[in-house]
Amino acid sequence: MMATPARVSAVTLLLLGLAVAVLLLCLALGTVSVPLGDLVSWLTGGELGDTHRLILARLRLPRLVMAGLMGCSLSISGVVLQGVLRNPLAEPFILGVSGGAASGAVTALALGMSSLWFISSAAFVGALITVFLVMVLARRQGRRDTATLVLTGVMVNAFCTALIMFFISTVSENKVHAIMFWLYGDLSEASLMQVRILAPAVISGSLVLLYHARQLNLLSAGDLAAASLGVDTERLKVVLFTVIGVLVGVTVSLCGLVGFVGLMVPHLVRISLGHDNRLVLPAAALFGASFLMAADTVARIVISPAQIPVGVVTAALGAPFFVMLLARRGSQWW
Repeated sequence: MMATPARVSAVTLLLLGLAVAVLLLCLALGTVSVPLGDLVSWLTGGELGDTHRLILARLRLPRLVMAGLMGCSLSISGVVLQGVLRNPLAEPFILGVSGGAASGAVTALALGMSSLWFISSAAFVGALITVFLVMVLARRQGRRDTATLVLTGVMVNAFCTALIMFFISTVSENKVHAIMFWLYGDLSEASLMQVRILAPAVISGSLVLLYHARQLNLLSAGDLAAASLGVDTERLKVVLFTVIGVLVGVTVSLCGLVGFVGLMVPHLVRISLGHDNRLVLPAAALFGASFLMAADTVARIVISPAQIPVGVVTAALGAPFFVMLLARRGSQWW
């Protein structure tokens, strides 16, 4: 599907409507259900009981907004990485962001820093350090080869995994539970303050990536082809990888690790809409937001009143999806 302005607008409005519908439905669902009529009345300024108002305003709304922002961040980053690296298995964590963030957060937890802000700060710093390290190590003769970037990210992630396992093996049982819950994505501590931090980062980062959609189309054809059409490929890679590193670093530092979103959503969107990134990027951002809001709601209610990490739900959906896709398409991904 060609990305004409009319089509981009139509798809964006359709998926924006889907995101709003999913948000309303997920707000109503939970251990304590809220009738949709009462929910709409509350959102438009009407009165609502104290219990329902507390549940919606303090618990569900911040959590769902955080889930939506995280889904947007991971999905749009996955689209860009799969295009730049020309690798159908590329995802936001391939540059070592996940390993670095997890190492930072687990180190903070192991040292007894249980405050959410200490954990988030440590995770963000760890993510930035690993992205910088991968960018430096992958540079050869003035350029960054995509295969070298992937391999360097894998090796950095492997080292970070070893560090995480060391801490898990040496801390108390209570800390192990907290570490494991964070490693699979934990949105139970979401707050409006976190939304105020994450929203500007996701919006600004997404706009930068959308601005480079046309150049990304050219880069997807190969470095030489893009360079012959006037694209400064090395500068573009640095810009894209830096934006993704910061974007995913902020997201992971606040929400934990959630796998398969940045891997699965881009493929679903491409199957439906084609490969033009001017259309795929906004579509993936909005569909990813809807997908993760729905997944987090499942995580809240599947064994209610207890909860499971949202990463468990995305992994349970993602693995069968790729088995099915491989059975149908084989290696013909693009």
